[in-house]
Amino acid sequence: MKALIVYYSMYGHVYRMAEAVAEGVREVPGAEVTLRRVPETLPAAVLQKMGAIEAQKAFAHVPVCSVEELTAYDAIFFGTPTRFGNMCGQMRQFLDATGQLWATGALVGKVGSVFTSTATQHGGQESTLLCTHVTLLHQGMVIVGLPYAFQGQMRLDEITGGSPYGASTIAGGKGERAPSENELAAARFQGKHVATLTAKLVR
Repeated sequence: MKALIVYYSMYGHVYRMAEAVAEGVREVPGAEVTLRRVPETLPAAVLQKMGAIEAQKAFAHVPVCSVEELTAYDAIFFGTPTRFGNMCGQMRQFLDATGQLWATGALVGKVGSVFTSTATQHGGQESTLLCTHVTLLHQGMVIVGLPYAFQGQMRLDEITGGSPYGASTIAGGKGERAPSENELAAARFQGKHVATLTAKLVR
């Protein structure tokens, strides 16, 4: 069973979640996982002004994904920060380029799953996950989220991301908050859960 995690991360929060998802996938016997970034659309000068250049060096080693690569995997995780309650422009542009895959049904029956990050507690995590699901449904993908079997999403003793639609983290208004252990545990659970279900479908 082959899984792909394709993500966009500006300051590293979504990348850290992607790593945790990958850890979960690797817990499933026979599962292989690959990390890819979507292409950057912002000029280097803009990224510099936003203070993102230095942060992105931590995951500059991750290759950029091509649309054609998506067809080689049984499960695909999409990781995107939230922009006004929806996916970021970089992920939108990447998915908008999958028209030929849609036309040929190349992604029909593949498992799709989504995780995200917002600056604030109510910054649109669930709407971003759900809006991304819509695109995957148009591609004919089988959507898998984060079931309540991961009970960390019901915690009341701390502010935390996570919903039945997918794992999520809260980054803070200036990106100062790293993903919590509970949020990383949610991502690992999601990775393992999706890989387990996909392995059954592949068999």
